[in-house]
Amino acid sequence: MSGSAAAFESTAEHFGPRPQPSARAILVGVDGSDTAMRAAAFAVGLARRQGYRLIVAFVAAHSALTALGPGIAAAQEAAAELDADLRGTARAMAEELGVPVTFLKAYGDPCTRLREAADQCQVDTVVVGASMSAGHRFAGSVATKLIRAGHWPVLVVP
Repeated sequence: MSGSAAAFESTAEHFGPRPQPSARAILVGVDGSDTAMRAAAFAVGLARRQGYRLIVAFVAAHSALTALGPGIAAAQEAAAELDADLRGTARAMAEELGVPVTFLKAYGDPCTRLREAADQCQVDTVVVGASMSAGHRFAGSVATKLIRAGHWPVLVVP
């Protein structure tokens, strides 16, 4: 059980130049979707123009029930592959554009984890992609929930 528990630990890695001690921060949530990748591109440009540091957060949703089923290995493998792809993209952007980037990986509810990261990192702005899911019209998207939290400006990229 300890091996599978370790697979769900949060991590943080830093890429690019070292940020200035007084640098402000932008948080962008990514999940590999087209809208999330557009949000990341927007956030990188904004951070570069403003001299901010960028925090890229990948939140892999998981359920306690997943650990009980045979699909746990497949779910962990898919999350690890997406994590590696997103991490590599963040590293390349940081190095190519000279933007200080922190890549966070966490597990759980995306809205909750993004809220926690935004508060802990004292970000000035949160950037997310618009949801393309029809179900979010009823249940509410991550963007809608973050806007309702009202702690920071939230930019939603289509």
